[in-house]
Amino acid sequence: MGSSPQLGQTVADFTLAGGALDGDTYQRRDYTLSAARGRAVVLAFYPGDNTAVCTKQLCSYSSGMETFDELDAEVWGISPQGVDSHESFARTHGLRMPLLADPGREIARSFGVAAPGIGVRRAVFLVDADGVLRWKHVALLGATFQSLDTLAEHLSGIGNR
Repeated sequence: MGSSPQLGQTVADFTLAGGALDGDTYQRRDYTLSAARGRAVVLAFYPGDNTAVCTKQLCSYSSGMETFDELDAEVWGISPQGVDSHESFARTHGLRMPLLADPGREIARSFGVAAPGIGVRRAVFLVDADGVLRWKHVALLGATFQSLDTLAEHLSGIGNR
């Protein structure tokens, strides 16, 4: 496992292909972290589309999008599957956040969450409106995930503009 960004440091910029449901349309585009400046970003790394815990986690975050909006935050799901898989996953479960494809796991490696066997550890990184890492949680086993309430509590404490 590589080293992950440290609390209080600016997170290195990256761009990944992804997409998000907009009504019945799946809008594909590139997502660049620096382009989200001005809002907090929740980076939710997850092992795989359509797996039991990942589905629960992302459905939980999707159903709580209003909470994230109220806290002036975006949520990006990141996993090794491609955009086609993400589109199918989003449509099947009505997921309302962007799902980003990291098939080579370069971004997962840069965050220290690439793992042999499972591909990517379940992890959450909260990046503030200025691009600074304010909170992170990296699961050892990944059988559970950080709840919407936990994320909202940490987001409310980072003082977005």
